[in-house]
Amino acid sequence: MPEVTLIPGDGIGPEVTAAMRRVVDELDAGITWDEQEAGACALERYGTPLPDHVIASIREHGVALKGPVTTPVGEGFRSVNVALRQELELFANVRPLRLYDGVPSRYDDVDVVVVRENTEDLYGGIEFEMGSPEMNKLRGYLKYMRGVELRPDVGLSVKPISVSATRAIVQYAYDYARRHGRRKVTVGHKANIMKYSDGVWVRAAHEIALEFPEVRFDEMQVDEMAMWLAWQPEELDVIVLPNLYGDIISDLCAGLVGGLGMAPGMNLGHSHAVFEPTHGSAPDIAGQGIANPLAMMLSAVMMLHHLGLDGPADAFEAAIARVLAQRRVRPADFPGHGPPSKTEEIADAVIDALHEA
Repeated sequence: MPEVTLIPGDGIGPEVTAAMRRVVDELDAGITWDEQEAGACALERYGTPLPDHVIASIREHGVALKGPVTTPVGEGFRSVNVALRQELELFANVRPLRLYDGVPSRYDDVDVVVVRENTEDLYGGIEFEMGSPEMNKLRGYLKYMRGVELRPDVGLSVKPISVSATRAIVQYAYDYARRHGRRKVTVGHKANIMKYSDGVWVRAAHEIALEFPEVRFDEMQVDEMAMWLAWQPEELDVIVLPNLYGDIISDLCAGLVGGLGMAPGMNLGHSHAVFEPTHGSAPDIAGQGIANPLAMMLSAVMMLHHLGLDGPADAFEAAIARVLAQRRVRPADFPGHGPPSKTEEIADAVIDALHEA
């Protein structure tokens, strides 16, 4: 019987988590939950947003399902999401973005998977604070070594891209494409500008692509990729990107399929996996009962597949698709007139659809 670490998070996290849990429990898939606190609630109780016992729980069970967690902008503690990825070596972030019938969109057919490298790039946490002794030393070093004179009021982040991390994520993207019958992998970059970081990324990706001749390889500058996604998203299939570009492009893709409320995610390592919706904690609507739980539910669908519970996973997704196609609910982040569906009403509708199959 699989036991999963369940982290409701904060803001709207507990609401969307409760709605998801009702449906998973209704599926009777044999999941048991080890509920843990992280984020603002954990900070208040334990003095840290990510207590060691939460990490220990995920290490023990191997799988976690997490609601959104608030991260302060520009100050305070670092992102819990980033910390989890680094602590557990969750090198691959996977976001399948599919347009379901009945979801308002400017497009008719979108089915894109964004695979994002999780451990390096500008999210690696190598930063130098403006005016700090370390920053001043680095300014002097760069002037001496490279003839580059940085302004005294600069802050700096370092962008590491390694061959080993690139090969691992591109290998995963191609394995994913092969397992799911995908036709093409597109590698995004800005190697024309960042020749010694993104250049490493592109060269290593080319080497891996040679091992998968049955899957088409393409490379594309990330700004051009954004244009193609806005113009003809059907031209893209599996996209693999470094950390920062992947964060931005995956949110762009979410906008094609109904918004972040329809965007599930998975963070995968060699030994652990953490599933989570890609939206934030939305503290402005917390407690109002109108949060859209569908991204959390779709993340649970991914988790069930990961656990080998394909039957319950397929039933869950089919129920969601039926509810959306028949427009039985209107989540608050969907355009429309009249009052939006409550979080619990969406869970009720999905449970009802389960029993209609």
